[in-house]
Amino acid sequence: MVTEDEAMRRAVALAARGLGTTSPNPVVGCLLLGPEGDVVGEGFHAYAGGPHAEIVALAQAGELARGGTCVVTLEPCNHTGRTGPCSEALISAGVTRVVIAVDDPTPVAAGGAATLRAAGIEVVTGLRRAEAEAGNVAWLTAVRRGRPYVTWKYAATLDGRSAAADGTSQWISSAESRADVHVLRGTVDAIVAGVGTVLADDPQLTVRDLRDGTLAIKQPLRVVVDSSGRTPENARVRDAAAPTWIVTAAGVGAGPDGRVDLSALLTGLFARGVRNVLLEGGPTLAGAFLGAGLIDRVIGYIAPKVLGAGRAALVGAGIGTIADAIELDLTDITRIGGDLRFTATPRPKPSDHPDQRP
Repeated sequence: MVTEDEAMRRAVALAARGLGTTSPNPVVGCLLLGPEGDVVGEGFHAYAGGPHAEIVALAQAGELARGGTCVVTLEPCNHTGRTGPCSEALISAGVTRVVIAVDDPTPVAAGGAATLRAAGIEVVTGLRRAEAEAGNVAWLTAVRRGRPYVTWKYAATLDGRSAAADGTSQWISSAESRADVHVLRGTVDAIVAGVGTVLADDPQLTVRDLRDGTLAIKQPLRVVVDSSGRTPENARVRDAAAPTWIVTAAGVGAGPDGRVDLSALLTGLFARGVRNVLLEGGPTLAGAFLGAGLIDRVIGYIAPKVLGAGRAALVGAGIGTIADAIELDLTDITRIGGDLRFTATPRPKPSDHPDQRP
């Protein structure tokens, strides 16, 4: 016998398997418990357009779902899109109880809980809500704000340098950290870099297996922020390894400084189905995103090295005094190879409207 709490913990873990492949849909995990509390089916949403987690679990369970309980990380959908409504599928399967972690915030899909209750099914919400929201934070943030969730990733020395005085930067971080970055890349929908990074380093911005160099099957969209269109025709970001969007000020609009309007860029990405963005380079672009309040999470790889001079990891965030410092809340510190990886989120300022937070 499995408790509903144990089932929800398993459902949250299942949902994570869909990271990087479900956008513009959320990641969702589901377990079906039979009348005696045993697991009769489980599933997760694997890709956009594919069966939802509940449908996968119901297919496994068959008639064993009748009289049982559905434990799911997100409210079952109540509309017909590329697939039918999961609420109706659960009703047809004879489920008598549904336990939901997080209510669906999208108007088009919400209402599943009400439909289930109207059919006489007992519905409970909020079980392991914090864990489920954390696992789906990119999608939830995106749909609530109308722009993708942005993670700024960088590597630096102990004294905050991302390159030496002569411009060399390979390798600041360890091989283990670089492999970890490729795992991170595999969970996002788009990788964003500035044209300065493209001109200096000619990165490919793909997800690769560092042991043999092979490309992952699913590749994020590569986005180059290039206000005046300086990306070379032979740049590696233009190869066939992954789709690429070269973003110019003429294409999406310019801010007061004449450069690409970053808010317009994120709006454009959202319209393309992008919900989770990894901002990789370089320091000036990162400073612009941070100064504009457009970064939701920071992941830093800190190498035990000191350069004493060279390119800073962050430039131009608009901070002139200690009182204006952007404060971060550390959520994780982990040793990766010889480096330290920290994860942090910008602390909301008192002036931030609560509706603008995830």
